[in-house]
Amino acid sequence: MRSDVVNLILGWTLVALTVPLLACFALTWWLDGLPLALQAFLPAIVVSSGVGTCMLALFTRTNSAERLRDLEAFVGVGLVWPVTVLIGALPYWFGGMFVGPLTPNVELLDIARGFVNSWFESMSGFTTTGATVISHNMSPNCIPGTTPDCIYAQPRGLLIWRSLTQWFGGMGIIMLGMMILSRVIGGGMALARAELTGPSLSRLRPKLKQTAIALWGLYIFLTLTEFLLLYLTGAMDLFDSVNHALTTMPSGGYSTRDASIGYYDSILVESIIVVFMFMAGVNFALLWFIRDGNFQRAFKDEEFRIYLVYMIVAILAIKLSLFISGVDLGTSFRDSIFQAVSFGTSTGYTSANYMDESWPLAAHIILFILMVVGASAGSTAGGLKLLRVNIAFKVAMRELTRIAQPRKVQQIRMNGEVVEDKQLSLVIGMLFIWVALFFLSSLVLAVFMPSESFESVTMVVASSLGNTGPTLGDYGPEETWATMNSGALVITSILMWFGRLELLTAIIVLHPHTWRREEKGSGERQGMAMVKRMLERDEDDDQNKVI
Repeated sequence: MRSDVVNLILGWTLVALTVPLLACFALTWWLDGLPLALQAFLPAIVVSSGVGTCMLALFTRTNSAERLRDLEAFVGVGLVWPVTVLIGALPYWFGGMFVGPLTPNVELLDIARGFVNSWFESMSGFTTTGATVISHNMSPNCIPGTTPDCIYAQPRGLLIWRSLTQWFGGMGIIMLGMMILSRVIGGGMALARAELTGPSLSRLRPKLKQTAIALWGLYIFLTLTEFLLLYLTGAMDLFDSVNHALTTMPSGGYSTRDASIGYYDSILVESIIVVFMFMAGVNFALLWFIRDGNFQRAFKDEEFRIYLVYMIVAILAIKLSLFISGVDLGTSFRDSIFQAVSFGTSTGYTSANYMDESWPLAAHIILFILMVVGASAGSTAGGLKLLRVNIAFKVAMRELTRIAQPRKVQQIRMNGEVVEDKQLSLVIGMLFIWVALFFLSSLVLAVFMPSESFESVTMVVASSLGNTGPTLGDYGPEETWATMNSGALVITSILMWFGRLELLTAIIVLHPHTWRREEKGSGERQGMAMVKRMLERDEDDDQNKVI
């Protein structure tokens, strides 16, 4: 492990993080006053810029840029998230969203719990999970029985920072870093390979930096378009429109209201958000082709066609189950569309209480499937991804065919092209790891939450790994996760990290061989042999070969 290269990646990321922190400092000064801006954001700005500068000045080499390999790229990406989350938690802790060191008349244990809450809120934001612990019993800004809407009672600047964490996390901090790191330290493709959840690495432009800029331009354009549409409805004011636009395209789901989208009770608002949630679940490369008018290339994509059918079937199934249970036709249609798209894209917005008695068990099972599977690869959504599930299904069907016809040679294809065996092995391996981690995490979480039901524990684990947020059971649309103890919040935040990195990068970071000391001169020979066997791809592969 070349620690100087990892320090270079982390250092530049921390320095870059000061830019949105400074922007939120200015907005908080304007909206909430200078004292709160200094209290909330100055510590984070000082730590982020100071630590980042020190890492670059003291713990890197002059040739660190040339020493980047896949191993350092994966470790750098894996560590960027918890480091960024830690910095992102400081505004909540010092700014008074939760009990912090500047909160008067509190005990040390309350301050410690306030830090855990701040860490959880930050991790949920950057990983675009959308679960929250803001509640009347955890936030000093909310008075039980007096404050009607606890989230909306928070300082404006802190809510904007909360939404921005999801906006940056949705496209991936590494995708933003590619525009900086590919110029400053090189190795942009190695860094991008490690960001498995981000947009497809298909070259939309001749150079990787140009591809990153193109994708970010599309991301910004869609965010601004949604903001304008929401604001023009009249149901949302300027502040709410900005925040919901920032948290829809990253499929994040943070709302400025306790009741989420259900607060507005507007079909027009729900319709706009459904459209943009659906787009957030599409491979961003396909959105780029649609933008250029290349509709044929987009609709020929096998995963996109599956995504359309998958969503339509889920909506109709939920609608039918609601109608049979006695919900009127219009309400069942409206609620089924919104919740199916919200769960299927792992956004986590809610427009209705789907844990109500009118929602039958069949609808809950469908929502669970949507939460686990997720949407398209190359989108901002979480979950296993339809591409991987489709490939795993094809592998299973091939093996069943071999039982009946042992001599038949059948290759797995996506969009007419053969999927290589190493990619098939990677897909099956990741699915197996997900299942194993799901059961193990459920068991561990059950130890920390002994009084909770089986449904609540398993659904929280699935929601964390799928980066969905609101879940089924006792932590549904009308409940926050604030009633969990500190241990459970730490465990679920780690699961969010695993889910955001789609397991493999996190496992590489935690693997003992990653951190063993290399012998002098071993360099590239030891490097990333194990990782390259699993993940090495040609930089010019077609987008549909990217898994």
